[in-house]
Amino acid sequence: MMDLDGTDTVDEPSRRPGQESLKPALDALGAGAYVLDEQGHVIAVSSRAEQLLLRSAEELLGQDAHDLLHRNHHGEPVPTTQCVLRRAFLGKQTAQGQDVWFARGDGFLLPVSWLVTPYDIGEQEESTLVLFHPAHDVDTPRGRPESTAAPLSELERLALLAETTTQLTSTLDVDEALRRLVALVVPRLADWAVIDQITERDEVWRTAVVHAEDSLLVHREDLQGPMPPVPEDSPMPLSRALRGVASTLTGPETYRGAPDSGIAVAQRGLFEATGMHSAAIAPIRGLREVLGALTLGRSERPEAFTLADLALLEDITRRAGLALDNARLYQRQRKVAETMQRHLLPQLPRLSGLEMTARYLPAPDASQVGGDWYDAFTLADGDTALAIGDVAGHDLDAAAGMAQVRNMLRAYAWSQKEPPSRILEWLDEAMTRLTDVPMATTVFARTTVGSDGRWTLSWTNAGHPPPLLVTREGLTEYLTEGHGPLLGIRPRRRRCDATVVLPPESTLLLYTDGLIESPGHSIDEGLDRLRRHAAALARRSLESFADQLVERTRPADNDDDIAVLALRTPAVP
Repeated sequence: MMDLDGTDTVDEPSRRPGQESLKPALDALGAGAYVLDEQGHVIAVSSRAEQLLLRSAEELLGQDAHDLLHRNHHGEPVPTTQCVLRRAFLGKQTAQGQDVWFARGDGFLLPVSWLVTPYDIGEQEESTLVLFHPAHDVDTPRGRPESTAAPLSELERLALLAETTTQLTSTLDVDEALRRLVALVVPRLADWAVIDQITERDEVWRTAVVHAEDSLLVHREDLQGPMPPVPEDSPMPLSRALRGVASTLTGPETYRGAPDSGIAVAQRGLFEATGMHSAAIAPIRGLREVLGALTLGRSERPEAFTLADLALLEDITRRAGLALDNARLYQRQRKVAETMQRHLLPQLPRLSGLEMTARYLPAPDASQVGGDWYDAFTLADGDTALAIGDVAGHDLDAAAGMAQVRNMLRAYAWSQKEPPSRILEWLDEAMTRLTDVPMATTVFARTTVGSDGRWTLSWTNAGHPPPLLVTREGLTEYLTEGHGPLLGIRPRRRRCDATVVLPPESTLLLYTDGLIESPGHSIDEGLDRLRRHAAALARRSLESFADQLVERTRPADNDDDIAVLALRTPAVP
């Protein structure tokens, strides 16, 4: 998320937003403001609202706003069927009005002008923002208002800025943030929205040219795409905005003269293609650099943009810049972690007769980079080692910890001809003393081929989901023996091993928990789903088996990465 003071953080909210997380955004509005949940209960309130109502946040939070505040001019409770604020709340649309009275904490009434609008707090549950201003001096006792409220345009401006903050800071995906930005300003402020982004390679890319047509937002893809470079000294509006110099009001007449750059040529074409007669352009600035520019244009509306519109656009792009900067920073970190993780995952050995394949899928959410890993390598005595594991955490540290654990396991397995359990005991001791990895799970196994051509598997399990064995006939068995505590807790008792002879043409599947875990469902459900699909795919080629199993089994609401290692034994000679 991006804090209102511009501080970069990379943590997603893990619980529903409430007073603590929403109050800074409400205070930034400078008005009386509170947020309601779907039932009309107050879940957040601004400091200004506490002052105007003479009620503390503790008195307001959790209360039904209608029952607590809404009164007629005699101070009597207003029936819900007659309350204009209640009707606006239930309508789930933006509405405003006046001649409403709120019950203050001292028993007097506060006449207010108000605005109600849907408010996105990044959750599935719908929320509503209520903004209010006193209709006259707040010290006046109860009675009908004698002066008019602040201009409604100011209330609408505050509501738009509040919505901009919540919409843009609730995503860490750059493309989604830009989509939300366009939807916020078109058609509310303009008929057209144009976004020019400066990429990390300092190239300009026209990301979006969007037109409001009836109730639809239509992308003009023919006007989107790469742009010429930003000229260093051009006085033209877009060039100045992309250099972060200034915001500007402009129109097609600005670009009718001889162009001074390729960008000026592109802008002339934009005005001709869209029919815009007035435009407002503002830079989108991050904390350290200019990220691009936002252009709002009017073609159907007859009125031109004003300086007040330009000031509002600057407020919007300021918030957009902070949100986009944070999203870029997070995606950059994500890309580094994924690249490092993929480079650390090994190439599988080529074995005579034994087929082997692996899959790794990153988490679908850009905020999650996991420590899932797999490994397979030939040992000094000719046997084959197999391993799969998961290091605690979802960040660069987890990916780095994964590399440490895997490399130490390789070193012990290669140098010591010992059972898998003994190898993991040494790994557990070394991990605790030599790394910062707090905990990890793993299955470590050794495969051996006998003189009769049959393959034997010996393994030990440190807190990891059990391997699955699938015969060619579709019989399945989870290998639950050899189970012990996970790595990092240094158990007092020795780890144990288990051994099984792998049937000819059988498939052994090692996997991480992302393949079976799903919010709201038990592990047993995930294991049963994996078993059924693996049995159905038993006679597929191993490559097809792995692809289809991941596609069919991965939960739709999975938020973790996945590693899969599968091998298939040959037919008996």
